[in-house]
Amino acid sequence: MRIRLRFFATLRERAGAAELERTLADSTTVEELWEALRNEHPKLAAYGGHIAFAVNEAYVDSKTTLQDNDEVAFIPPVSGGSARLPMFEIVEEPIEIARLVAAVGRADAGAIATFLGTTRDHNSGRRVTRLEYEAYPPMALREMQRIGDEAISRLGAKAIAIVHRIGVVEIGETSVAIAASAAHRDAAFDACRFAIDRLKEIVPIWKKEHYEGGEIWIGAQQGGLGESDPARP
Repeated sequence: MRIRLRFFATLRERAGAAELERTLADSTTVEELWEALRNEHPKLAAYGGHIAFAVNEAYVDSKTTLQDNDEVAFIPPVSGGSARLPMFEIVEEPIEIARLVAAVGRADAGAIATFLGTTRDHNSGRRVTRLEYEAYPPMALREMQRIGDEAISRLGAKAIAIVHRIGVVEIGETSVAIAASAAHRDAAFDACRFAIDRLKEIVPIWKKEHYEGGEIWIGAQQGGLGESDPARP
């Protein structure tokens, strides 16, 4: 497949070109392309700053798989900020906390705090067998972004990442993960606590608890909806 590459500012100078084209193998990721370019251009390999990636004029994660005729932009820190992107995701697969930590890491951050919400085996005197989550993804992602922006503006966080899982989450597995970086640990801890509290208040993600003998949407009882019928054999 054929890919168009674009470089800006310091990366353009290091690559020696504003635009390049490359032929890549199918299923190549943005990360793999960047590593190949770093091997090809010694000045890019020596670049120690943060970098963001965009495909077809939209920011993407480094794990994004490229398609034929994609345009990939390599973006150094913009004036006034870092190119390290926040990460807000709704996923169906198990959450990798290391990705969140990497997303919020910054040279000016002396602390990174994390929070993991996991499925426990009991609630309100019932034995829980699993949880199931449903979301309204477009709105959920926008609200997660708002939470991150507020944590940065109000609490002094440098960057924040929030990933929530949907579908069935078994006992002991992670349903939500948050990572926050800050200059000092207090702000990082505060940002994590703020983020999980606000997420539970405003983000449109719903939790169904499956327990021995039945199931219930958590929070539904507050609206007078009650519990579902007991599970049938």
